[in-house]
Amino acid sequence: MSSPLRVAVAGAGVFGLASALSLARAGAVVTVHDPGLDQSNASAVAAGMLAPLSEALTDPTVAPHLDLLMAAQDLWSDFAATHGLELDRSGAVLVGDDARRSALSAAAAELGVSLPAADTAAAPALAGKGARGWGGLRVPGDWRADAADLRLLIQAAQGLGVTLVSEPLRPGEQDLLVVATGASRDFLDAAPELAALTPIRGHILRYGALDYQGPVLRGPGAYAAPSRHGLLVGATMEVGEGREGVDLEVAAGLAVQAEAVFPGLIGRAWTAAAGVRAATPDGLPLVGLSANPGVILACGARRNGWLLAPLVGAMVAALALGEAPGPWAARLNPRRFAT
Repeated sequence: MSSPLRVAVAGAGVFGLASALSLARAGAVVTVHDPGLDQSNASAVAAGMLAPLSEALTDPTVAPHLDLLMAAQDLWSDFAATHGLELDRSGAVLVGDDARRSALSAAAAELGVSLPAADTAAAPALAGKGARGWGGLRVPGDWRADAADLRLLIQAAQGLGVTLVSEPLRPGEQDLLVVATGASRDFLDAAPELAALTPIRGHILRYGALDYQGPVLRGPGAYAAPSRHGLLVGATMEVGEGREGVDLEVAAGLAVQAEAVFPGLIGRAWTAAAGVRAATPDGLPLVGLSANPGVILACGARRNGWLLAPLVGAMVAALALGEAPGPWAARLNPRRFAT
């Protein structure tokens, strides 16, 4: 009988954990290496949006890939049920003035979707009823996971026999390496495709004293999302910024922007968190075989890491076992930027 495949996963973010879970279920012996296991990584500093349509309507980089994002969302019901995660299916409301709502309605119509009007009175503490022309459009198909549930993925992985360590990788102790390190260039020698990644730091704010349990509200330049520990407001996209940690000046600027969108936040206390993720030139992650043998990449999620995680994990396991990785492999091929 042949020995089970030994796989080392570098990175304990949502891509790394989803990959470890799929690999372990396929019978591999998996070790996840991450020097920051006791710290909040970029996956934990997130709102857990599973929102293909809202992303496509509000982010031009995402719009061409709506089909891929919808396919990723289709995997989430089973993924959440298997690993004990709760899904918030209350949808989202795209908020703003008449001009913004008109533009969003037109963009949705081009995709064959009609967005009904939403009553923003459902969020009286946020919407600012005095705002002239203020209103919303409901996106019922958007979901959300709570980023705090990253710990549940860790527990699920450990329950399947996955070992999580903070020690660095030792060459030769694994048959296969999965690089899921976000913006880090530590594995550039092992996976030269990482050179295509650009770091992006993102700040989010938490209003711990504000208990909001409605749908995600997405306005121009800021969103507001419920969580178990207070309202989340985000997020900055600081392209090229790879420094870890909170910049209070940037966080304060986000708070000012949020107050302009949601006047109900004016004067409320907040705390800030920041995480550094990575992005490719086309906004899609690097998922697939490296040019170097024995290496699979699963990184560069930009802002849809939670949404794409089950799809990425399934692709990594298929590739590790020598199986077909599915219909999205060409679009996510990590060698697509090679010169």
